[in-house]
Amino acid sequence: MNFDFSDDQKLLKEQVRKFLADKCPMKVVRRVLDGNETHADEVWKGLVELGVPGVGIPEGYGGLGLSPLELCVVAEEIGRAAAPVPFDSSVVLATEALKLAGSEAQKKKWLPLLAEGKAIGTLAVAEGPQPPKPRNISTTFGAGRLNGKKVPVADGEAASFAIVLTKNALVLVDLAQKAVSRRRVETIDPARKHCELTFNDASAELLGADGEGWRLLERLYDAAAVYFAFAQVGGAEAAMYMARDYALQRQAFGRAIGSYQAIKHKLADCYVKLELARSNAYYGAMMLADGGADLAVAAAAARIAATEAYDFAAKENIQTHGGMGFTWEFDCHLHYRRAKLTGLMLGSARRWKDLLIARLEARAA
Repeated sequence: MNFDFSDDQKLLKEQVRKFLADKCPMKVVRRVLDGNETHADEVWKGLVELGVPGVGIPEGYGGLGLSPLELCVVAEEIGRAAAPVPFDSSVVLATEALKLAGSEAQKKKWLPLLAEGKAIGTLAVAEGPQPPKPRNISTTFGAGRLNGKKVPVADGEAASFAIVLTKNALVLVDLAQKAVSRRRVETIDPARKHCELTFNDASAELLGADGEGWRLLERLYDAAAVYFAFAQVGGAEAAMYMARDYALQRQAFGRAIGSYQAIKHKLADCYVKLELARSNAYYGAMMLADGGADLAVAAAAARIAATEAYDFAAKENIQTHGGMGFTWEFDCHLHYRRAKLTGLMLGSARRWKDLLIARLEARAA
C-alpha cells in the first residue's frame, strides 16, 4: 500500500510552495494583519493564475478536475505560509458544499466563477461564540427569503456568496444585495478577516433538500477536516523549523541554544506530534480520494492530531525564542494566531474527540 503522493502531485506542491515563498513572505501576512484589506489580493490573484481555485472543480464546470489529493498538497503549502487568502472558505468549504449538494443550475452558475477567481464563496454557520447546534440556530428560511444573523463568518467581506446554515437546511445566498449587511468583527487572527452577516428578507435558495442541512454539514465537515489537517500540518512544520532555525543561530553561554538538551526535547516533541498528524492526514486523504467507508473516523483522527500538532508547535516556537518570542516584532505570534483560528473553524478539538469516540463506538457496535 502506497501512502505517498505521485510525482505530479509533488510537482504541484513544489510550484505552490515556491510561489508562496516568493510572493507571500511573513511581511505580507503581517501587512494584512495590521491593515484594512480583506486578504492579500496579489497573492490570491497569483494562486488563481496557478489554477488553485479550480483544482477540485470538475472540468465540465471550468476547473482542472483533479482529485482530492492535489487539493491536499495545495492546502499544506497554504498552511505553511499562513497565507492571508480565502482558500479555506472558498476553495474548500464553499466549493465542496456546491459539489456535494448544489443543483445543476447552482453549479453552472457558481463553479466556473470560483474556478476563474471571479467569485469568492464562504460558509456561514455560527451565530456567536457558542458551538452551533440545532437548538441555538435562529436563522430562518422560507418562501425564498432568508432572515437572521451569522457571526463570525470567515472572508465574509470579500465573499460574493455564502452558504448559510438555517434551522434545518443549507441555503445559498448572493451577498450582492441590499438585504444583506456586513460588519467586520475582531478575532485572534486579523490576517484572516471575519465579519457579521445580517440577512433581512434576503433572496436565497435551498442547497440540497429541505431538512437535510445538518446531515450535509457533517459530510462537508468530514471532507474539510482532511484539507484543514493538511494546512495545519504545513503550519506546524513551518513553526517547528522557525524554532529550529532560531535555536541554531541564537547563542547563550558561548554556544547555540539548540545544543542544549532542553531545546532538543522541545523540537523532538514537535517533530513527533507533526509526524503523527501527517500520518493521520495521509490516511484521511486516502479515504477521501477513494470514498472509503472509514472516512468519518479518519477525518476526525486527522483533525484532532493536526490541531494538537499545530497548537503545540506554535507554542513551543514562542518558548524557544524566549522573551523575544512574545514580542510583536518577531513572527512567532503569526503562527500562534493561525493555529488557534484553524483549530476552531470546524469546531474545537474537544468536539472532534467526542465525534471520534462516538464513531468508533458505532463502528464497533
